[in-house]
Amino acid sequence: MEADGFVPSSTLESPAVERRVTGTIAATGFGILGNSVLDATGGFVGTFTPRMTGEPDFISMLHRATPEPSASVEPEADYEGLPQGAASSTHMLAGAVAGIMEHCLMYPVDCVKTRMQSLHPEPGARYRNVMDALQQIVRTEGLWRPIRGVNVLAVGAGPAHALYFACYEKIKFSLSDAVHPGANSHFANGVAGCAATVLHDAIMNPAEVVKQRMQMFNSPYRGVLDCMGSLLRQEGPAAFYRSYTTQLTMNVPFQALHFMTYEYLQELLNPHRQYNPSSHVVSGALAGALAAAVTTPLDVCKTLLNTQEAQAVHVIPAGAAAAASGPESRYISGLSEAFRTVYRTGGVPAFFKGVQARVIYQMPSTAISWSVYEFFKYIITKRQHEKRLRGDRDGDK
Repeated sequence: MEADGFVPSSTLESPAVERRVTGTIAATGFGILGNSVLDATGGFVGTFTPRMTGEPDFISMLHRATPEPSASVEPEADYEGLPQGAASSTHMLAGAVAGIMEHCLMYPVDCVKTRMQSLHPEPGARYRNVMDALQQIVRTEGLWRPIRGVNVLAVGAGPAHALYFACYEKIKFSLSDAVHPGANSHFANGVAGCAATVLHDAIMNPAEVVKQRMQMFNSPYRGVLDCMGSLLRQEGPAAFYRSYTTQLTMNVPFQALHFMTYEYLQELLNPHRQYNPSSHVVSGALAGALAAAVTTPLDVCKTLLNTQEAQAVHVIPAGAAAAASGPESRYISGLSEAFRTVYRTGGVPAFFKGVQARVIYQMPSTAISWSVYEFFKYIITKRQHEKRLRGDRDGDK
């Protein structure tokens, strides 16, 4: 008895059978000729023999023989792999928008962090926690006081983050291809984050100095320009980069840990690297919190170098001050000196002053930065992809 599409091998020599096999293949897409399986074109697919131990069965062979989807299906835009020639502009625009939004939206918490890291806070600037600090500042100094100095940070954050993300993406993909082709490399992510930080901090450091001077309690400056002019007259241009090496010492491990954690979490939460806002928010927040907590001692030293807190400067031993010469003898300079000053002032706990505010600031800050960056990168890349597809269609006509 013959089943549809199957022919006994004893009748294979008959021309009629040959016509039946051909017709069956045309109708069903497959047919049996002896122990051989033929596809719609008459090509050999496999054999229909009893399966031995360890051999693939007929079903699996037939499944593998299924024709591939048509190549005419339009591919989805891969926003991780940007169109050639558009990568730099895309990363720089997305990075600039992300940086400005990150710093501006979280600026009030950053103001609280700067004050809570003060080694000798004045009676009016002693706070129990972040919410208590914000309430006191608004109640005693006015509604707009927590965002004083935000304009200088916005001006610096745009170009700084544009270079930051463009450099990061370029080095990450180049180094990943060299170290671990076709896969994610944590080493490449770390190196890319460190290199991007050097450029970022070179632009942001002067803005950070002015910002923190204006955030301090009883700041004597009327505005950004007044602060910059006063610093130039009294402390010279070096004041804007006095904390640069400390900033790098803090940000290189911060960004290396931040990027490696973010990319690791993306592998877990978003393994296909599609645009997924929730995974970007969660990965960014957790990566920022971990990196912020670990590097808080260096951030305390950086704040001291930027603000040159008067009472902390007097902690410097008389012998060290006398040994120094020139106008810089009145200022704390360098990471080692800042480290010693912090330790003499409050011991080991002083290195973790403001850690709560720093983590609270960094979690939403990095979440905002990554989610905005990934969103703009996705939108820009999608538009470029659609434009390219339209150009291909017009060329085919």
